[in-house]
Amino acid sequence: MPLTSTPLRKLGFLTIGLFDEADPRRGHESTLEIIELGERLGFDSAWVRHRHLQYGISSPVAVLAAASQRTSRIELGTAVIPVGWENPLRLAEDLATIDLLSGGRLNPGVSVGPPMHFDQVKHALYPDTAEVEDFGYGRVERLLDFVRGTPATDFSGVEGFEVFSDRVQPQAPGLGRRMWYGGGSLRSARWAGEHGMNLLTSSVVKAEESEDFAEVQLSHIRTFRAHHPDGDRARVSQGLVVIPTDSATLEQRKKYEEYARGRTPRTAAPQGPARMMFAPDLVGTSAEIAERLYAHAAFQEVDEVAFALPFTFAHEDYVQILTDIARGLGPALGWRPAG
Repeated sequence: MPLTSTPLRKLGFLTIGLFDEADPRRGHESTLEIIELGERLGFDSAWVRHRHLQYGISSPVAVLAAASQRTSRIELGTAVIPVGWENPLRLAEDLATIDLLSGGRLNPGVSVGPPMHFDQVKHALYPDTAEVEDFGYGRVERLLDFVRGTPATDFSGVEGFEVFSDRVQPQAPGLGRRMWYGGGSLRSARWAGEHGMNLLTSSVVKAEESEDFAEVQLSHIRTFRAHHPDGDRARVSQGLVVIPTDSATLEQRKKYEEYARGRTPRTAAPQGPARMMFAPDLVGTSAEIAERLYAHAAFQEVDEVAFALPFTFAHEDYVQILTDIARGLGPALGWRPAG
């Protein structure tokens, strides 16, 4: 096994939290149980995706509020909240509340851009303001300002029996330093660095200067750090899909390999007008996956990851995958489970 000079410091995982329309509670309970399992296995962080008008978690703030009361140590993150669906002031209030309830364990990840299928949803989401809504970086800047304590109003003080603050309340100490940006382009990487955020990289990037996924992702990481106040110490988390098979049954291994095979064609070349590139899913034993990661140019630049769980598997599959990541893949990458 090749060695890395920088052992993996933080090991996390990301789940989409799918549910059956006929029994949505079971799916949400499954997500919470997976997060609890992650804490028992020693993972450093658990992240949830965000889906609107789909059968996945639509309210990560509510799910993570519940998770904060069922765990005591594991960090809780969103990867990512598309802020085009959100009011930044209200979101800042929710994030600070969860952070306080969790004891300072929240890691909110966000992204910009108009809501998916905006033309079909804008009349329900923004019936009066759809044409003037700002879906660019300015929306995230507003969120950052509110989280970091910038005044939201010029009014404060006592009015009758009520006391008013000019800042979003509650304020959560340290939350402003734990804000993440989910970026897949050079522009996003630079912007996140300039605004002192942390960077979430995933299995999707924009093919701008190369058509080699690892090279593109590496350029994003280096651009981000070059523009971040913390320089090379700026936090970056890599999120690839990994599926270790150490303890998988024969049936599970066949399912995993078929899943990855069906998604492989999209990794051969940039996709669509935006030239998006997708990383191959990594399926195999922990030793095999570790060897491929050690050879990955972008992985060599990071010391924390949030491996993505596949979308459509069963609860017992996620239990097996997480267990193998914690007991096999993580240690093979130099990681030690949290106490």
